[in-house]
Amino acid sequence: MIARTSIASLLARSACAACLSVMTFGAAKAQPVRGLYVAGAAGASFNQSQTVNPHTKLFPRGRDDFATGITGLGSVGWGLGNGFRVELEGNYRNNRLSRFHSPGFGSSAHGHQQKYGGMANALFDMDIGQNWIYPYFGAGIGYGSQFTNTAIRGTGVDKGYRQRTRDSAGGFAYQGIFGLSLPVPWVVGLSTTMEYRFYTITGRHRHFTTATYNIANPDSGPVSGKRGSRTDFNHSLMLGLRYEFNPAPPPPAPTQTLSAPAPAPVRTYLVFFDWDRDGLSDRARAIVETAARNSTSAQFTRIQVNGHADSSAVHPGSKKAQAYNMALSLRRAQNIKAELIRDGVPAGVIDVHGFGDTQPLVSTRPGTAEPQNRRVEIDFQ
Repeated sequence: MIARTSIASLLARSACAACLSVMTFGAAKAQPVRGLYVAGAAGASFNQSQTVNPHTKLFPRGRDDFATGITGLGSVGWGLGNGFRVELEGNYRNNRLSRFHSPGFGSSAHGHQQKYGGMANALFDMDIGQNWIYPYFGAGIGYGSQFTNTAIRGTGVDKGYRQRTRDSAGGFAYQGIFGLSLPVPWVVGLSTTMEYRFYTITGRHRHFTTATYNIANPDSGPVSGKRGSRTDFNHSLMLGLRYEFNPAPPPPAPTQTLSAPAPAPVRTYLVFFDWDRDGLSDRARAIVETAARNSTSAQFTRIQVNGHADSSAVHPGSKKAQAYNMALSLRRAQNIKAELIRDGVPAGVIDVHGFGDTQPLVSTRPGTAEPQNRRVEIDFQ
């Protein structure tokens, strides 16, 4: 008896631990049950033996053994769309009393034990990557009532003994749930379910009992009292159906998307100058810093720094004006090179050239002060 009780307690703890661990399994993907659903299931009920410890010594102590019975349940629930769902359940179990076992007391037994319960359950549906099957785990708490309607008759030397029990007892109930859901492909929202449930009504259950022919005192009359039992552990295997009123739409078919090519890195930077100036403004220094930073990721062998000037010399077209613009453009290029070196670019990869006003960015008449022609081009090659 101790071994049976230990096994039942271990199953109960394991079921609850499994349910709690699933509730905290944040990385799992979930079957998106959304909104209202109803479910029903039926199957086989297996009662473990129950220890009998009467409140009066006139009743024999022992153990009630039960045959395989039936179980059924119905529930209404709400899916949260993220794998979690909650539900209210009503259940029924019926097992026939097959034997009353008491050492030294011969007997035959018949009758049955029925259980009725109302439970509040929390469940979590798992997605294992197969769209035809979804395991789920859960746990529930509630109230259960145990109705016992049995008769025990003594045999052999105890032939005159008769015991009759017909009474109800109830208490706090809890259960652990493990199941598999298999969506029915031709009925949207309908799934078949296969479930195992461990169910127990806790505490001791006292049933009013009447017995005649007390073995210890054959001359005594009928005796009445409470026949206490405990270790009410039940295991159920069930098949059922679940229907969702607002099922999630099927996932869209995967489509092949072509990723856009990465933009080519910028290879030319323009730095502009004030009229007749070769000094760098704050904006110019920011552009040079960007070019220096990007030079670490661009593939190049040389950096060309080409200086330019506009055609607004005092005597445009004269050799003196050309020489002045040439010198001005070269100073601008040299200042950009110095700034690149300060920003970490090796001096050996930088080539400097001055082109004066010979390569304008914007074509103008001679003697025109054009801001876009007063520039230095930083070109990665």
